[in-house]
Amino acid sequence: MNVPDYYDYLTAAREQLWNFLRALPADDLNRELIPGDRFRNIKDLLLHVIDFEDHWIHGVARGAKGYLDQDYPHDWRVPRADQYELSWILSYGRSIQAETLRFLDSKPDLASQVALINDDPEISSVSLDELLWNVMSHEVRHTAQIALLIRMLGHTPPWLDYLRFTRPKVLS
Repeated sequence: MNVPDYYDYLTAAREQLWNFLRALPADDLNRELIPGDRFRNIKDLLLHVIDFEDHWIHGVARGAKGYLDQDYPHDWRVPRADQYELSWILSYGRSIQAETLRFLDSKPDLASQVALINDDPEISSVSLDELLWNVMSHEVRHTAQIALLIRMLGHTPPWLDYLRFTRPKVLS
């Protein structure tokens, strides 16, 4: 399996999840189900996943000014997403996804080293491949948390398993 193929899976799974979330009541999306200071609800987790991708791929790996460099009134580590409508979060997500797809389409050298200045005091650099897998596995973990929160609200989350999106079509 390679990064572009797995990212394609994530974009398809995101679309299913995002469509599902659009159908939920806003109160469910903002309901604080997780005690603590960081990710307290579905929208917090969703926004954090998008911010994380923006930060690591576009800010760190590409050295580009990401959307987070704009005047958003949230911290990517503690998003407080209740200040945003779901439609804004999803629009932001689509923008980040489009940038990531353009980047992957450019066939970057996945073996190249990415400096982690000010991001991890334990590690000075990683390969671009490692960084991209970190971003994608991060999303999978938080998507599982979102699915659990959906269940806690009494709903059945969409089926987002990898094989659902990649298995060959059955021949008739």
